[in-house]
Amino acid sequence: MMAREQHSVLDPGTLDDGGAPPLPRAAESRPARLRAGLRRHRRWLLPLLVALLLAQMAAVMVTTAVQQTPTIDEPVYVATATVYLREHSLDYNPEHPPLGKLVIAAGIALADPHFDASYKGDQGELGRHLLYESGNDPWRLMFWARLPVIVLTLLFGLVVFAFARELVGAVRGLAALALYAFSPDVIAHGSLATLDVPEAGFLLTSVWLLWRARRRPRLYVPLAGAALGAAVATKMSALPAVPVLVLLAVASVWSARRPADRDARRRALLLGAASAVVVALVAVAVVWASYLVVDPHLRFASTEPVPAVHGLRGRVVELLPFPRAFLDGMRIQFGLEDYPWQGFLFGHLYTGSHWYYLPAAFLVKTPLGMLALWAAGAVTVVAVRRLRPAAPYLLVPTAVLLAAAMEGSRDFGTRYAIFVPMFLAVAAACVPVLRWRWAPLSTGLLVGFVAVSSLRTFPYYLPYSNEAFGGPAKTYLRLHDSNVDWGQDLGRLADRLRERYPGERIWLVYKGSGVPSYYGIESSDPRKVGVREVHGLLVVSDTSIDKAQGKLAELIDSSRPIDQVGHSITIYRR
Repeated sequence: MMAREQHSVLDPGTLDDGGAPPLPRAAESRPARLRAGLRRHRRWLLPLLVALLLAQMAAVMVTTAVQQTPTIDEPVYVATATVYLREHSLDYNPEHPPLGKLVIAAGIALADPHFDASYKGDQGELGRHLLYESGNDPWRLMFWARLPVIVLTLLFGLVVFAFARELVGAVRGLAALALYAFSPDVIAHGSLATLDVPEAGFLLTSVWLLWRARRRPRLYVPLAGAALGAAVATKMSALPAVPVLVLLAVASVWSARRPADRDARRRALLLGAASAVVVALVAVAVVWASYLVVDPHLRFASTEPVPAVHGLRGRVVELLPFPRAFLDGMRIQFGLEDYPWQGFLFGHLYTGSHWYYLPAAFLVKTPLGMLALWAAGAVTVVAVRRLRPAAPYLLVPTAVLLAAAMEGSRDFGTRYAIFVPMFLAVAAACVPVLRWRWAPLSTGLLVGFVAVSSLRTFPYYLPYSNEAFGGPAKTYLRLHDSNVDWGQDLGRLADRLRERYPGERIWLVYKGSGVPSYYGIESSDPRKVGVREVHGLLVVSDTSIDKAQGKLAELIDSSRPIDQVGHSITIYRR
């Protein structure tokens, strides 16, 4: 009985087509003939639909990448990737391991930017110098830096489809791919030269490979370890997933062996333990390899202060089997966690963090249909017996990583949990398996609702919020930072000022890494003069509006909003 249930999970045909022999043609009903026709055309129709979904995702990501100016974190990663290429130095941005920046470096190598090796400054200053002071075209350089991340994001879409197809069949796998391809968060951050989507995608790939290891552990267990290592070598926030995936390796080997007696169970446990060791060792090896690719001598002198970390955290850092640059990067991360950051949630500005910030942010920034399918998919994976073996693979890593992210001190955006749309897209594809006649139709309608909601926000994906919260124009009233305003609209602001407000005096409060004067914005800081001296246009990044106090708050309160740029910058008249 268990073998038959397992087969139903792994063989898409048992879920799509049933096991009954075909009826004589004269006895076939019209729906049966339609299904037969679909099966005949599936060979080319399914690849075509997959290609169309990924093509629309590629189109919107490329358009977004072309139109957006550098976000706050991107210049640091781009500059560090350039240092990797030209200087083979690990000194910059040690708080993140090298692999994600090596991905970005593939695009930078094609752009071949001018680089001033003699420049001395911190990582933020180096990024601005590379983009704006070295004779480079920042539009061109940023596009090439973002392009490898876009390609990687599309490839992770294939992982989502493949994972869902193996669980519930190819047709239902299209629902998972559609949710992924229309996810505003995935589109927004998959079109930037940042590290969040690569880390999450490598984690999903590792889990999918562990699921496949239930059939061929010798092949897929080492590959899962390599994907897990790639995630850790991209961002240290992947570390909480390591013990979870190590245990999943044991579970996969146990399932592959299906021990029937005590001796067989003992051998299966030993093989599972060996597989767990293989996953861990391969992951560690990939992390080391990412550092050795940059500098085979592993020379390291951080350009950022490295704080001393004491107590349990300090002992944990010392025990990890990673290069010194990685360990010092962890110390920097712990130092950042101890900093009193400001958060903003539903109109409330606060210092510190709220444990419920990320769930609340997802409630705002996730399409309503997607929220419904996530919840239904999680319930389905647990409730349906033949899908239950997949629950630990889909839900446990998601829950552990989300809990770890919720404990963080930086309430800056859903990007810290970008793995949620990836894992739960696969779970959502399981909803049509429910024995409810309207389940397939409801799933299709909700996926369509998600697509419409996503396309309506084009090309402003960073500030997306769903219809229940007023759409992207209202996001800044409830969230801030990378949820809405990450410095991405400086170029659009320059165009708007030139087209609609030529010759007017500009007072600018901009939160971002761009240089306004490069884009032709000649402005003054209104916080450096008296309130009565500020006349003309007051232009304020929406995150600065959320955090406004003192003189800036007085200026905003006494001004009249007249325009909005990209749903992230507000223009006032004074």
